[in-house]
Amino acid sequence: MITIPAFLLALAILIAVHEYGHYRMAVACGVKVLRFSIGFGPVVWRRQSSASSTEFVLSALPLGGYVRMLDEREAPVAPEERHLAFNTQSLAARALIVAAGPAANLLLAVLLYASVQWMGVMQAAPVLGAPVAGSVAERAGLRAGDRVCAARFADSDDGGFEDTPSFESLRWQLARAALDNRSSVLRMCPVEGHAPREVALDLQGLAQGEIDAALYRRIGLLAPLTQARIGEVMDGGAAQRAGLRPGDEVLAIGDTRVYDGQQLREMIRAQIVDGQGRERMWRLRRDGNDVSLPVRPDVVEDRGEAIGRIGAMVGGEPERVLVQSGPLDALVQGAQKTWEIGLLTLKTLGRMLIGEASLKNISGPITIADYAGKTASVGLLAYLGFLGLISVSLGVLNLLPLPMLDGGHLMYYLWEALTGRPVSDLWLERLQRGGIAAMAVLMSVALFNDLSRLLAS
Repeated sequence: MITIPAFLLALAILIAVHEYGHYRMAVACGVKVLRFSIGFGPVVWRRQSSASSTEFVLSALPLGGYVRMLDEREAPVAPEERHLAFNTQSLAARALIVAAGPAANLLLAVLLYASVQWMGVMQAAPVLGAPVAGSVAERAGLRAGDRVCAARFADSDDGGFEDTPSFESLRWQLARAALDNRSSVLRMCPVEGHAPREVALDLQGLAQGEIDAALYRRIGLLAPLTQARIGEVMDGGAAQRAGLRPGDEVLAIGDTRVYDGQQLREMIRAQIVDGQGRERMWRLRRDGNDVSLPVRPDVVEDRGEAIGRIGAMVGGEPERVLVQSGPLDALVQGAQKTWEIGLLTLKTLGRMLIGEASLKNISGPITIADYAGKTASVGLLAYLGFLGLISVSLGVLNLLPLPMLDGGHLMYYLWEALTGRPVSDLWLERLQRGGIAAMAVLMSVALFNDLSRLLAS
C-alpha cells in the first residue's frame, strides 16, 4: 500500500524542484512567469500570487510539470511588457533559465546524499565472505574474513587510497573500476589470523557495459561475511522436506567445511548433477548438538543456467557499522557521489547507443514506483538515497541534446551562439518531430522493460 504514495511523493518532490529551478532563474533574469504547474491536465488547486502575478497550480496528471513564461511566440505581448518576455532576453539569460531545472535536480541530489551521510546509516562492514569459485577475487587470494580498509585504482597517478567504510562502498569502488576497464588494489586491515597486505584485482574486461549481478559474480565479492545459518524456511521447499529448521548452523556439506553464508549459498547453487539436485549429507549444529541430514536442492533456472535452491533464507546478519560524516565532509561526499553517478549514467547511455550495454538498463514508472515503495518501507534514509539517485538521473537525462528536453533547447542556443542566428522555424519543427519520436521509442522500451520485470517476478 505504501508504493503508490511513495511514488507520488517522489514525483512531486523531483518535479517541483526541477520546475522551481526554472522559475527562480526566470525571476532572477527579469522574466514574467505566468504559471507554475505541477502536473498536466485539469487544474485541481490554484493560488494566484499578488506579488509576482504568477499562478501556482496542481494539475490532475502528476507525471511532469511546467513553467509558463511571457513569450511573444506563444501569445501577443503588450509593448510595455515586452522586456519581461522570455524570447526578448539575452542568449545567456535564456540558457541559464533552461539549464536551471536540471541544475536544481543535481543540487537536490547533492543535498540528499549529504543528508544521508550526515545522519548516518548502518551498513554491512567491509568484511569479505567467501569469494566465488574461479572469480577474480579468488584468483587474487582473497579469503573469507578479510577486512578491507581502503581501495585505489591500480593506475592512479597520485597512488592515494580511498577509505572503504562499508561493504557497499567497496562494491561501488570495484564496479567503477570495472566499468572504466581498470584494475583495483585493496588494502586489508590486520585481523586475527590475517596479516595486513595489499591485493591487486585485475578487473579489465569484466564489466561488459553494465553493473549487474553477473559483474559482481565475475569479480567474486557477492556478500559480506555472515554465519552459515538457516533462516526462515519456506513451506514445501527442499529445506522443509529435509527437516532443516530456522537457526540451524551448517558446519559442512559432505567433506567440505562451510565457513560463511556466501560459501553456503554457492555450494547449494552448485549442488546439481546433470540438471538434477544432488543429495548430500549436511552436518549441522542445532541447539548445541551436531545433527546430520540428507539434503537435495530443488532445481531452478537462473539466466539460462540450472542452479540449486533449498527454499530457505541462507546466511545470518553481517557485522554492521555506522557510516557517518560531519556536515562539511557529508556535503563533499554528496557532491562526489552525485558526480560519480551522473558520470556513470552518461557512460551507460553511451554504451547503450553503441551496443555495448543492454537496453534493459532503462527503467520506467512501474520499476521506479516499485523501488520507491521498497525503499520507503525500509526507512527514511533508504528513501532519501532513492530520491537522490532518481534526481541525478532526471538532471542528467534532461541535459541530453534531444528536442523537447532542456538539453535540446541548450543545443539550439549553442547553434545561435556559433552562427549568430536562431534555428529556423522549419528546422525547429523537424527537430521537434524527431524528438517526439525518440521520446516515444524511449518510453516504449522503458515500459517493455517494466512489464518484463513484473512478469518475471
